[in-house]
Amino acid sequence: MTFQRARSEEQREIRRRAILDTASAMLDEMPVAAVTLNELSRRVGLAKPNVLRYFESREAVLLELLDRLLAEWLTELAGDLAAGVDDGLPMVERATAVAEVLSRSLSRHVVLCDLFGAQGSVLEHNVSVEVVARYKRASLEHLTTMTALIEKHLPELGENATLFCLQTMVMAGAVSAYSTPPPSLQAAYQAEPELARFHLELGDYLRTALVATLLGALPRG
Repeated sequence: MTFQRARSEEQREIRRRAILDTASAMLDEMPVAAVTLNELSRRVGLAKPNVLRYFESREAVLLELLDRLLAEWLTELAGDLAAGVDDGLPMVERATAVAEVLSRSLSRHVVLCDLFGAQGSVLEHNVSVEVVARYKRASLEHLTTMTALIEKHLPELGENATLFCLQTMVMAGAVSAYSTPPPSLQAAYQAEPELARFHLELGDYLRTALVATLLGALPRG
């Protein structure tokens, strides 16, 4: 893909979307750490200085991609929760259903989970105050949206709903690092199957962790 020089706001937006789409496609093939600005520039068909006209760094690209993927996931999650949780069930059964929906949904969005995992240690570095503040403002809006979704089906959580939402994203990011082992580790697991207990299946482990977290956060009695 090659581009002529962008001369309108619409053309500039097309360039931005192309850069984000290309970064997303790269993350389907490789971990966050392997995504470089040079390779991103090559794949999108723009010189590296031109990519930097739209995003100040590789991390800025990935932060905006995380914001976009999180918004898309929350839209999907609303429908999944509505279809998967019977609000007439007792509290504990509803909590289990919410955890099951969340774990299934997140396990379908591995790139999003990988970006959750890289957020604090990688993505929020090498960016300006303006970029990271804009991202955090958007994140607060997404957190409010997710909290409202969870509270709709588990009003008993009360003020713990926001903390649970944060914990869900942190756990998804942490588990994703163990659910996609690199080739050398996969070979080690095959050679010594007992080592594979360190391998965590994203959906299964998240379900167990989220059920435990939810039941711990719900009121007793």
